[in-house]
Amino acid sequence: MEIKQKIESLRAALRQHNYNYYVLDNATISDFEFDIKLKELQDLEAKHPEFYDASSPTLRVGGAITKNFETVVHEHRMYSLDNSYSKEDLEDWEKRIQKILGDAPVEFTCELKYDGASISLTYENGRLVRGVTRGDGFQGDDVTNNIKTIRSVPLQLNGDYPSKFDIRGEIVLPYEGFAKMNQERIEKGEEPYMNPRNTASGSLKLQDSALVAERPLDCLLYGMVGVNLGFESQFQMLERARYLGFKVPKAAKLCKTTDEVLQFIDHWDKHRHELPYETDGVVVKVNSIQHQEELGYTSKSPRWAMAYKFKAEQVSTVLNEITYQVGRTGAITPVANLEPVLLAGTTVKRASLHNADQIEKLDIREGDTVFVEKGGEIIPKIVGVDFTKRPIHSQPTIYIDHCPECSTPLERTEGDAKHYCPNEYGCPPQITGRIQHYISRKAMDIEGLGGETVELLFKVGLINNYADLYLLTKEQLIPLERMAEKSAENLVKGVAESVKIPFERVLFALGIRFVGETVAKKLAKAYKNIDALMIASVEELISVDEIGQRIAESVVSFFRNDINLEIISRLRRYGVQFEVSADKLEHQTNFLKGQTFVVSGVFENLSRDELKKLIEDNGGKVGSNISSKTSYLVAGDNMGPSKRTKAESLGVPIISESDFLNML
Repeated sequence: MEIKQKIESLRAALRQHNYNYYVLDNATISDFEFDIKLKELQDLEAKHPEFYDASSPTLRVGGAITKNFETVVHEHRMYSLDNSYSKEDLEDWEKRIQKILGDAPVEFTCELKYDGASISLTYENGRLVRGVTRGDGFQGDDVTNNIKTIRSVPLQLNGDYPSKFDIRGEIVLPYEGFAKMNQERIEKGEEPYMNPRNTASGSLKLQDSALVAERPLDCLLYGMVGVNLGFESQFQMLERARYLGFKVPKAAKLCKTTDEVLQFIDHWDKHRHELPYETDGVVVKVNSIQHQEELGYTSKSPRWAMAYKFKAEQVSTVLNEITYQVGRTGAITPVANLEPVLLAGTTVKRASLHNADQIEKLDIREGDTVFVEKGGEIIPKIVGVDFTKRPIHSQPTIYIDHCPECSTPLERTEGDAKHYCPNEYGCPPQITGRIQHYISRKAMDIEGLGGETVELLFKVGLINNYADLYLLTKEQLIPLERMAEKSAENLVKGVAESVKIPFERVLFALGIRFVGETVAKKLAKAYKNIDALMIASVEELISVDEIGQRIAESVVSFFRNDINLEIISRLRRYGVQFEVSADKLEHQTNFLKGQTFVVSGVFENLSRDELKKLIEDNGGKVGSNISSKTSYLVAGDNMGPSKRTKAESLGVPIISESDFLNML
């Protein structure tokens, strides 16, 4: 028993010293003394494996090897943020918020936007059980072994913690640690890393966690998600996370007005380079959790948060050549091939020119010296031309009129900025682009098959559309370049497994123009199977929530094409899912069809999200604010008085949670 107590005592002491040093930045013992205690604990644990603890400080040194990072679905989706670049953008955002919340006073929490790799950490009973990258927001990679090596990530929480929750943050690499890493690489004769953000992100996917442990990564947290977490505001949440032992930046500020928000932004725009980490802006959030719930989400981002991006860094370089790319829909994108230049930590060689109108508007020509910046400090774009350096014999850019891949004359419809190649089934990039879209993560998610392999399979004549994937055999694949037996097996297996993918994702995978993830879900829910959708008219499609004329016409056009119908027929024979599963249908009705509900307040039996799901599962529509088209306001506790007033003035019936459940 003495051994167990000694081990637990050492673990507790090391956790506290670790917290003092990496979170509080206040070391209470020397590095040497810490290492002595750690070595003592390692020796005791090695001799007494019966006292193993998954949250022991000894696991910080790494050693676990991860060959393949498992894909994990986020229990709570990780949304992206809308961006703003001016005072006017923020004021417009505030007006949209007030329109939904009415006259309720709104406070804001401002936090610095650190530029790192997004992470979601899951804790159960106070222990770290999983670390997952953001991925596409719906699912990411399990990098738990690597996360455990980051000293500022608590393996065991302090105090009174919720039984289960996720906490979100950024894995960052401080400037000082990044500079030291690069100095060591240069001394070894190796290429230095380009920038802290990409190095931090790449570190999470290293197979050997011992290598990750050697890197001075840090983890800055900003958001807890879960059920009944016990705080009423964003600012309270940050304080709560700090109390539990997480490293939460202290720069966050509670602001009463937009003017105070702008003062915070202005201060950090001037002083951000004094910070130990990369930061590219400020995230402004509505402080009240109740208000956040009322505001809800769009299909991509929360309505209650906005990222204000600091002005992008700008450089000048020479545009050597304009080339043209063909996308999977036939859209032509002009690309500026640049003299390589360092911009915001990365070497930029190419930038999008968007379309013919943009080239004409800026009068961009080959040989020009152009100004380049990163849109939101991510995507390089040309924002102007230095006319003082234009070559004497410069010629205006004449936009191409034939496809650069298949020589088909290009088309451009009135009101559309893009030119298109109409040779949908004979233009190589369109063919491979559709297949690459079909196999992508958000669509059929076919493991063992990537974009380069699709190009190779098309080049050698094994595939010409995505239905051909299901005929591939191991024997056909093994002779191909860089295709070992195991790789061939994995590819064939991945294709076979894809028949389990649900109908809404299959619909997205088909690549119907203008049908993204959200639209595919709406159509799958409305029509239940491909046969009903195939015979739907434009007028019928427009009656579906969020389906407009352009989408409806595109869907009808897709299903009138004999080639598409033949491919769908083949996919059906191969077992691909073309109807909503029986499990899903079992809980869905059209009982609330044609009715719009606004849900507001806190409820006794169901969460707000559960109520919204019930409405949608029964054919109803969930609205964000009350209008004359609202059928019912479902009112819970602490509902804003402005919503009740507006509902009463418009004659919208106000019902309780139990009224709604009785209605069902």
